[in-house]
Amino acid sequence: MAFTQYELNLESQLPEEFKRIAAERGECEETKTQNIEEFRQYILEHTDCKPHRIDDEYLIKFLRARFWKISSSYRLVFNKILIDKFREQNLSYYERVCPLDYKYIADSDIISVTPYRDQHGHRILIYRFGNWKPDEISIDVLFRVSVILLELGSLEPISQVVGGVGIYDLQNLTLSQIVHLSPSYAQKIIALLVTSMPISTSALHIVNPNWTFKAVFKLFTPFLNAAMRERLFIHSDMESLHNHISPEHLPKRYGGLREEHSPSRWFDNMRDNEHVQNELQQLGYVF
Repeated sequence: MAFTQYELNLESQLPEEFKRIAAERGECEETKTQNIEEFRQYILEHTDCKPHRIDDEYLIKFLRARFWKISSSYRLVFNKILIDKFREQNLSYYERVCPLDYKYIADSDIISVTPYRDQHGHRILIYRFGNWKPDEISIDVLFRVSVILLELGSLEPISQVVGGVGIYDLQNLTLSQIVHLSPSYAQKIIALLVTSMPISTSALHIVNPNWTFKAVFKLFTPFLNAAMRERLFIHSDMESLHNHISPEHLPKRYGGLREEHSPSRWFDNMRDNEHVQNELQQLGYVF
């Protein structure tokens, strides 16, 4: 059974099975240093906008997310609409935000990340919208926490290589919750998952779709590009989900073999991890 650990794996040296995947996606050990330097020079030559960092550890995230294609990686870094403009217009999601203040979101079990990987090495980000109480927790708070979790995920070299998967659990979702969702929020969350972060989304799985599903689906589909539509899967039962994620790597609520995990333990680890805090502080977060 998959190893359970509430800690980010920040080991820069990839395990052998992930070295193979990285190689298939354009990463070459012999030329990696040279490729990163070429990417850095490419950035310096294009002065339209500058990232806050251009060190190897930071740049490799973008190269891995775009299969080591320099021009595509550059667009990921400098996409003015979905990165620079997004940060400028949504500073509240980054600046002077203390991630540890949102441990209560983890306790509410609305958003969580599994402390193990699926059979392909993906982390699994789970949204349980039926647990969300909009009168107590705003949509902006949910989005802010999503940004934090994806920033954390992008620190893991394994996740940089294979990306992650998302599960949108719509059980108990009601109209009173849907009215708080808007096209602008839908656009933001899709931009976050698909084109704005240096970590790829390999698949989105919708489970427990109920009668409200069509309303939610109409909000999100206009913002899905063709590639993402191919990675979107709607499951009427858990057997269908198991065709993509093995039960060995799923909690029991989804027909899996794993016990329910404790999302708040990720925040406990973040509180004690100085390296993670330093990485987030460079993005404007405070501790």
